Formats: sequence, C-alpha cells, structure tokens
Amino acid sequence: MAVSHQYPEDLDPRVEALVTEVIGRVADKWTMIVLEVLTEHGELRFSRLAQLAEGISQKMLTQTLRQMERDGLVIRTVHPVIPPKVEYRLTDLGFTLSEAFCGVWVWAAHNVDRITEARRSFDGRSRD
Repeated sequence: MAVSHQYPEDLDPRVEALVTEVIGRVADKWTMIVLEVLTEHGELRFSRLAQLAEGISQKMLTQTLRQMERDGLVIRTVHPVIPPKVEYRLTDLGFTLSEAFCGVWVWAAHNVDRITEARRSFDGRSRD
C-alpha cells in the first residue's frame, strides 16, 4: 500500500533541510526523553529534569537542552537568586512537536505485538 504525499513542486529547499535536521534531532534518544518529561511534568529545574530523564549525563542534558532552546522548543529561565535557579519549559512549538511525537507512542502501543512477532520470526531465520 503506497502513500502519496502531495508536496508542491516549488518546495522551499529550506523546508526539506529543516525536516531532515529536526527528524535527526527528535530521533535522538535524549531529545525525545526530555520532550516527554517536560510535557508530562511542565516547567522543571535542571536537577529535577536530570532525575526524571534517567541515565542522562549532565553534559548530555546540557547539550540537549541548548539545542532544543536553539530550535525554539524550550525556554530557559534564569532566576536571579543565590544559588542560581534555572528552569526549563516547553514552548508552544515544543508542545506541538510533543503532540506529533505522541502519534509514535500510539502507533507503538497498537503494534507492539506485531513487531515482537516479526522480530522473533526474523531472529529464528537468522540462526539457520
């Protein structure tokens, strides 16, 4: 079953480049996890975000948040207190990306058994 996408012939090449770049970033494990955590918990301090995004290093969380901020997906708020208080929250753009990503979770929920069976079948053939 082929799916036809109706793209204009004069599609701006910047759109194609952006889609390729954004897919690469969102497909990144940590961006997806940070997106999920901020969607579920709202505005969070860096340390709390690190706790909820289990397994991420401080360096990787910093890099991920900086790139997400650069792309307009998160807002970083620095409160002028001692010690400094820095919080992160999704922008409207970040929320729309989160909504789009939600479709992947729904797809996975509907297809987990089919994928498990396909993997089992493939792995069985690979041993022969």
